[in-house]
Amino acid sequence: MGSQRDLSLVPERLQRREQERQLEVERRKQKRQNREAASRLQGLQKLLNDSVLFLAAYDLRQGQEVLARLQAALAERRRDLQPKKRFAFKTRRKAASSIKVGAAPGAPAAAGIQASPLPGKEEGGFGSSWVCGFSNLESQVLEKRADELYQRDVLLTDLSDCTIKLYGNPNTLRLTKARRCKLLCGPVSTSVFLEDCSDCVLAVACQQLRIHSTKDTRVFLQVISRAIVEDSNGIQFAPYTWSYPGIDKDFEGSGLDRSKNNWNDVDDFNWLARDEASPNWSILPEEERKIQWD
Repeated sequence: MGSQRDLSLVPERLQRREQERQLEVERRKQKRQNREAASRLQGLQKLLNDSVLFLAAYDLRQGQEVLARLQAALAERRRDLQPKKRFAFKTRRKAASSIKVGAAPGAPAAAGIQASPLPGKEEGGFGSSWVCGFSNLESQVLEKRADELYQRDVLLTDLSDCTIKLYGNPNTLRLTKARRCKLLCGPVSTSVFLEDCSDCVLAVACQQLRIHSTKDTRVFLQVISRAIVEDSNGIQFAPYTWSYPGIDKDFEGSGLDRSKNNWNDVDDFNWLARDEASPNWSILPEEERKIQWD
């Protein structure tokens, strides 16, 4: 009796396995298409960066907006291909529990920016995709892990004397109004944007880096296209050296080519002289590159 029932279930089980196999084939196909799309976007980004000296400001802005929309769409497709987490009841954590704090006595309470859609488009590459990050904090150690970061847009703003560690693969990263901060970030699929920062140290890997209104900041960089500085001074560059368990997997997911690094190939929008080096940025001397990240 039992064996007959088991036999009757065989066709159903075979059909289910075939459906699972077809879904896996389709998933792999879409992943391959995403990698090809990321490669083409990198090519478009390089073309746009190489054309900044010849394009009118309006055309450059239009090109950047189109690229930002394409990058956001690709990030959305990547998120759709991520395995869905199983639903489970769990106790709600406090708002600050996502932040590991090593604060000095009397430091203000941490206030994390919870994942939420941006109300409108922001300059610097953020569109309507989901964001996470930290804001309005002093003298704290802040961390986010891979499952919190994957293909998210990270926004860090109004931070002073903080150490921020981002273990994972965000889609974009924006740091604004930072003072005396250390930022360590895993590979960013598209762009990193700095604005109004001073006396900071960063380790970032990305497709594009743009630095605006920033001073006296060291950047340990891996970048596919040429970095851009504007209205900035005292910027020093060195190769990206931060590492952590799982970084190879994050690089693979980011679509960045680890063999390509233009960390010392920088365009200064405020210095157009071809025959003289810009005074606003420089190469960090090798003897000053040895930093204890952790």
